[in-house]
Amino acid sequence: MACVVSTDKLHWTGVLALQTLAVAACYYAAGRLGLLRNLTVEGAVFTPIWPPTGIAVAALLILGLRVWPGIALGSLFVIMHLTSLRPEVLGNLAGNTAAPVCACLMLRAVGFRTDLSRLRDGLALVFLGALTGMLISATVGVGMLVITDRLHGHGFWAVWLAWWVGDAMGVLIVTPLLLVLYAARWPPPLFRWREATALALITCGAVLLVTHSSLSILFLVYPLLIWTALRFQLAGSMLCALLTSVVATLAATERVGPFAGLNQIEVMIKLQAFNGTMALTALLLSAVITEQRNTRRSVERACQELVEVLEHLTAGSAPRGGPAPPRGEAEDRPR
Repeated sequence: MACVVSTDKLHWTGVLALQTLAVAACYYAAGRLGLLRNLTVEGAVFTPIWPPTGIAVAALLILGLRVWPGIALGSLFVIMHLTSLRPEVLGNLAGNTAAPVCACLMLRAVGFRTDLSRLRDGLALVFLGALTGMLISATVGVGMLVITDRLHGHGFWAVWLAWWVGDAMGVLIVTPLLLVLYAARWPPPLFRWREATALALITCGAVLLVTHSSLSILFLVYPLLIWTALRFQLAGSMLCALLTSVVATLAATERVGPFAGLNQIEVMIKLQAFNGTMALTALLLSAVITEQRNTRRSVERACQELVEVLEHLTAGSAPRGGPAPPRGEAEDRPR
């Protein structure tokens, strides 16, 4: 018995170690991808979308709080890639780890469901997971820059806003997509591949057009978001939002299309406003559509069960010897 218990404990420890290392590797890889494109505000470099925060929140929601060391380890590797290991790095490490952990705790406290099948789940992810949880990482990170004299006090709020929005965008775009992929049935059904392929081609062409045109026509992306949300729910809308955000970020960092001729602050405001409204539209609209479809299926299922019950009751109320003769015939019989 003791041998079996020790073997189970060893197996559980090995699985936990592998999960922690996988989270750290994914966090580091996403951080390197996020650093490929960045903007500068008040001398501080930031990324418009920081994917590691989305990976961290999704990992905690799926695997549990026990994998938080993987987030800390991945964050440490990203920080060491940017700068040498100094005492103030511990502050950034603590903020980057505490933000997704607090976001996960708040989401669990309100009964968050990882399938995002209710509107309240989408609202909770937006306001608790992204906007509230990421206040910690932004405040700690920018505060450390001010304390170490790497940022002047007058530039605190501009850098803090850029940091906060970048972390929040990672949660808004990456976390829902990972949760949907985790819960999806594999392999996916093939009967709608034709429509999905056509929609993907149209989206790619439209996104390249609106982000590289000198005209301010970014709003043309929203009909595509609505189409993907109506036809493919959260998976389609979040993939469309991710593609659009990446292409828009590339255009913003290259100062082309609607971002040409703008200074750094204007580029940041325009890009983050577009990415934020687009992610909110995709997430909340998909949540509403999914909730309505689930409600309709529940009503249809309840109606079907009610019909079956009525049929059973009707069959049970009939006489066992067959139908009764008409009343007139019974009265005309001789006595």
